[in-house]
Amino acid sequence: MQAGAGLVVVTEEALATGDMREVSAWIDAQPEWSDLPFVLLTHRGGGLERNPRAARALAILGNVTFIERPFHPTTLISLADAALRGRRRQYDARARLEQLVEGERQFRTLADSIPTLCWTADPDGTVLWFNQRWYDYTGMTPVHLRDRGWRSVHEPAGMPALLERWNAALSVGEPFETTVPLRAADGSYRSFLIRVDPVRNAQGQVTRWFGTATDISKQQEAEAALRIHADELEERVEQRTREREQAQDALRQAQKMEAIGQLTGGVAHDFNNLLTVIRGSVDLLRRPDLSEERRARYIDAIGSTADRAAKLTGQLLAFARRQALTPELFDAGLSLSEVTDIIRTLIGSRVQLDFVRPATPAFILADRGQFDTAIVNMAVNARDAMNGEGTLTIATSTVSRIPAIRGHAPVAGDFLAVSITDSGSGISEEDAERIFQPFFTTKAVGQGTGLGLSQVIGFAKQSGGDIQLDSMVGKGTTFTLYLPRADTQPVDVEAVVPTLTPIEGEGVCVLVVEDNEQVGAFATQALRELGYASVLAPDGTRALAELSAGHDRFQIVFSDVVMPGMSGVELAGKIRRLYPDLPVVLASGYSHILAEDSSHGFELLHKPYSIEQLSRMLSKTLARRRLM
Repeated sequence: MQAGAGLVVVTEEALATGDMREVSAWIDAQPEWSDLPFVLLTHRGGGLERNPRAARALAILGNVTFIERPFHPTTLISLADAALRGRRRQYDARARLEQLVEGERQFRTLADSIPTLCWTADPDGTVLWFNQRWYDYTGMTPVHLRDRGWRSVHEPAGMPALLERWNAALSVGEPFETTVPLRAADGSYRSFLIRVDPVRNAQGQVTRWFGTATDISKQQEAEAALRIHADELEERVEQRTREREQAQDALRQAQKMEAIGQLTGGVAHDFNNLLTVIRGSVDLLRRPDLSEERRARYIDAIGSTADRAAKLTGQLLAFARRQALTPELFDAGLSLSEVTDIIRTLIGSRVQLDFVRPATPAFILADRGQFDTAIVNMAVNARDAMNGEGTLTIATSTVSRIPAIRGHAPVAGDFLAVSITDSGSGISEEDAERIFQPFFTTKAVGQGTGLGLSQVIGFAKQSGGDIQLDSMVGKGTTFTLYLPRADTQPVDVEAVVPTLTPIEGEGVCVLVVEDNEQVGAFATQALRELGYASVLAPDGTRALAELSAGHDRFQIVFSDVVMPGMSGVELAGKIRRLYPDLPVVLASGYSHILAEDSSHGFELLHKPYSIEQLSRMLSKTLARRRLM
């Protein structure tokens, strides 16, 4: 048997006469997988109750088969084969058991060697085993675990939520993952990523759970440090950005000061020329022996010079985008058709003018006078670039966006594009960067003020559009003016309001509101010359006091816009609320309020104005009020 017998055949007589203690001890010492089969040859038949020796042999041998003598040899052979097959199955089971034991040993060796806390649990969640890393980290022993349990290494405050999630995973047999702090042997806590997965058999049933706990404290510390570094980097980027913006602001300020220097010099030069004409004409008018013809000539010179000065200030305000525009709804194609007649006269017969008329009406909401002026300015520049000979093309189209221009992002919308193309000498890149600056010109001295394109870009920007320059030296230049299109067609004002004729001033009293003493005196004197009665108020507060004392005295209010304290627009608004039937006309040479919003709903008279212009404006306003 010690040599590895697969079957033992023993006679009844051997058991009766031999010492069975060693055999019994060997049988009891068999490993769990072994159950050595015995075949006992006996003389007596029947059950164990009639064969005491057989009962004794069964108690000693355990796995025993009885065969009664005499027997046929094949019977013994058959029993021996069956016993040996059973013994071989025991050896197979031993091999599988040894494999399982070896696998379990290898698993525990591996689990003890990895830097992760591991454990297994039965299907209901009872922990069966921890690896050595668990004991090393927690400082616990298996005895401690049996007495205190694995819950003792978790923070008490987090246990209810942890158990709720663990029980939910047990109930459905799904993996479970969370991050919790675990107490170390020294009492400190470190953050661990807990992951528990079910182990299933071939039928899909959970046979055990396998869990791991990975220390992620260093990872979290690294992430925190990375966030700090990211915040520092972001702060440094913001600081560099601020420094760059400050440098750009300083550069823009320097460029602005340079432009202001050019602007100041240009304005002083042009206005000194105009003042020279006016001053000289005034001096000549003082001469006593002046003929009426020469007197009329000098008066006309003063008037035309004043008009030129007004035009110059209008161009400056348009460049600064501070001109109070008077927007109206009109067909740009029709306006271009009308202005091309003027352009043909200006450019001469040697320049071929091609006008591409829009296929459908293109309505825009803009100042029509400024629009026409912008087109004429660009056409005259094109003529000069061609030295009075070549081809000038004016074309219109509708576009859905303004492209990126001078570093600005594209602007989506519904726009009218008016392009003016010449076959002239073109504009160099260096000049193109300064072409819209005030008083910058490529023309010879005395042939241009340098304000034409400044007026165009100021008008375009103030009207919600822009202007683009495309040029190639020696090939020609194209300026494209973009303006927002309007959705509705204009009302035919002439059909609604009949032709207005100036009305007599007799019986009409005007409340004049003007803070400038000289301008106020001129306005009241001019009104008296026209037959109007007038009362002068130096500011909005005094004007409201005059109206409060008796608003029925006045048929119309004529007010300046820019005044200390209450502005003319604010005054007009209060008059509209308090005296809705009293019309108001505003006058201004410059107002940022009107420039930013021209939709206050009041009539506007631009300074400087003539007596005739003042008369027409008052007549029109009063006539409109009577028709309402």
